[in-house]
Amino acid sequence: MNYFDSVILGIIQGITEFLPVSSSGHLAVMKYFLGLKDVPVLFDVMLHVATLIVVIAMFWRRIVGIVVSLWFWITGKKREEDSINLWIVILVLASTVITALFGLFLSNYEEKISKNPLIVACLFLITGLFLITTLWFRGSKSYKDMSIGNAMFIGLAQGIGVLPGISRSGITITSSLAIKINRETAAEYSFLISIPAIVGAVILKLKDINQLLNVVSIDVLAVGFVTTVIVGFLSLSILLKIVRKGRLYLFSFYLIPLAVLIFVKYLMFR
Repeated sequence: MNYFDSVILGIIQGITEFLPVSSSGHLAVMKYFLGLKDVPVLFDVMLHVATLIVVIAMFWRRIVGIVVSLWFWITGKKREEDSINLWIVILVLASTVITALFGLFLSNYEEKISKNPLIVACLFLITGLFLITTLWFRGSKSYKDMSIGNAMFIGLAQGIGVLPGISRSGITITSSLAIKINRETAAEYSFLISIPAIVGAVILKLKDINQLLNVVSIDVLAVGFVTTVIVGFLSLSILLKIVRKGRLYLFSFYLIPLAVLIFVKYLMFR
């Protein structure tokens, strides 16, 4: 794996992790057609760490607010303004538990699916159809209106999002909109619950660190990492504007033709 491959994969990760088109699906397809079959899953995880930095940078005010509220709660200082942040913590925990249970089960099939472009294409198609449904969703719920059941439902969606071709951001935001959560809250919550999910994935893959360094040099990895951070920040900024305008469905016009193209290309050139 060289610098060019690392930059290409970093750009794809930075764009597709935030835009609702499935980063894992795009990485799987690109690795297949670039012939990068010796790249371990951990490389994908390291790129996800780069996206984690972007999420923290974009939502730092909310994250700092939550940390401060937790500190006052731990120290026994009750403040009325901390109630929403503490409720968000409970909601995120509920989502994370369901994501972990369901996501760990599906992760057994993740690597097999990533090696089959036809299955990935089918999942791209499913994501595209999900996004089209956002045309009919209108909601007004904010964090204070969300229930534990709502959080678990979104956590289940995030668990399904581990499959290559299913967009994690797309399916979690769409699921949130489907249960009448407003657009801004849906977008922010989607990325707040991604934080423990990414951290968990990194911890699970740390045992493979030697395998990663045997295949990918540190400098090549660093190039992909930095590329993902820069491109990811721009992509997330764009996504938030698109969600606020209620135009998430537009990405279906990319995903559905992409699925068809992969079908044709795979069947013609395999």
